[in-house]
Amino acid sequence: MGRSGRSRHQKRARAQAQLHNLEAYAANPHSFVFTRGCAGRNIRQLTLDVRRVMEPLTASRLQVRKKNSLKDCVAVAGPLGVTHFLILSKTETSVYFKLMRLPGGPTLTFQVKKYSLVRDVVSSLRRHRMHEQQFAHPPLLVLNSFGSHGMHVKLMATMFQNLFPSINVHKVNLNTIKRCLLIDYNPDSQELDFRHYSIKVVPVGASRGMKKLLQEKFPNMSRLQDISELLATGAGLSESEAEPDGEHNITELPQAVAGRGNMPAQQSAVRLTEIGPRMTLQLIKIQDSIGEGKVMFHSFVHKTEEELQAILEAKEKRLRLKAQRRAQQAQNVQRKQEQREAHREKSLEGMKKAQVGSSHEVASRRASPWLNEEFDDLEDDDVEYFCQAVGEPPSEDLFPEAKQKQPAKCPSWKRREIDRSQGRFSDRKLPKDKPQGAQGRRGPKGVSWHRGRGRGRPQKRAA
Repeated sequence: MGRSGRSRHQKRARAQAQLHNLEAYAANPHSFVFTRGCAGRNIRQLTLDVRRVMEPLTASRLQVRKKNSLKDCVAVAGPLGVTHFLILSKTETSVYFKLMRLPGGPTLTFQVKKYSLVRDVVSSLRRHRMHEQQFAHPPLLVLNSFGSHGMHVKLMATMFQNLFPSINVHKVNLNTIKRCLLIDYNPDSQELDFRHYSIKVVPVGASRGMKKLLQEKFPNMSRLQDISELLATGAGLSESEAEPDGEHNITELPQAVAGRGNMPAQQSAVRLTEIGPRMTLQLIKIQDSIGEGKVMFHSFVHKTEEELQAILEAKEKRLRLKAQRRAQQAQNVQRKQEQREAHREKSLEGMKKAQVGSSHEVASRRASPWLNEEFDDLEDDDVEYFCQAVGEPPSEDLFPEAKQKQPAKCPSWKRREIDRSQGRFSDRKLPKDKPQGAQGRRGPKGVSWHRGRGRGRPQKRAA
């Protein structure tokens, strides 16, 4: 029987490959897509569609509750390696889209002018093309018209580029590129068009009949004399099945692509089918931190250099005051700690002095017999006072140095009052023929016993 399983070298190579894949996956940018505030049903659905665009480098099943703050999300994002936040929110006037870079910013705030969900885009197409294999790899990012229109435009382009992993054009596998994300910037209106497409590669230069044969969709050839008629003329095929290809989408493939007829060094046509969502964005402002901080750019508010300098000075003043308050608070905490320690040491010294004084007093009493007698009398008085107040003799531990040869007894009237308050009988003896309890308190023929001192007089029964 031969040896089963993999060899030692195969296991080592597999483990190294898995480690390399994990390192490469961790090096890629990751994102959280969620909503903030009271978002409606359509905004929540738009959030799910944007998550679909960002797959697989996003949290597809992320759930953010209303009580979770932005700081909570930032604290969770650090250990998970999340680098970007995409936040959608809604107000009474408009819908806003925020793009944040972790951990230190910046934050780009966009106003969503128009948007369309995936279901709206797909329902408008005659034949849509969308399947699960397309979302196994991140999309190809295409930026258009992001030229030299200002520093804010360059910053927008950099933020969108960092959302997705970089591509090496010499080593990329074309079979991993199944989707395309197009972001087009319009310098005149200063708006961005957000579009999401599905990519399909088909061979060109073949007749429609040959394409049908390559796609395993055999046409009806009952009216043809020979298969050459189908390959030469494409008889029996409708004109709507021909795709409008031209120079704008025909290219020569550098490597083989999945699909029949897509061979290297052959011309193929790249076709795009929109799968949604669709958004029209306008940049509002740019902040240098996460959701707050200095406003680096604003589309509607423009300030002079003097105003910016005044704002910076006010901010520095607030920071200085905050640092002073923290320093003062630290000093107060240290001072209180020192006072607490000093009070504790003083208390311990007092306790030690009290213990030493009590030991000297006991020794002096033992040395002089007349002091012992006086102390014993005092202890007897304490024992008698305790008996009168409580109604029971004290335990030996309470007055250890008292001579309790004959423990004092409480007066009878005091014991009776204590028994009456606690619901017990007094120490007097009841008649032997009457049992104790509720029946024992009644005399003969329903005459009740008096609760006072002694047996008492029987009360007369009413006529």
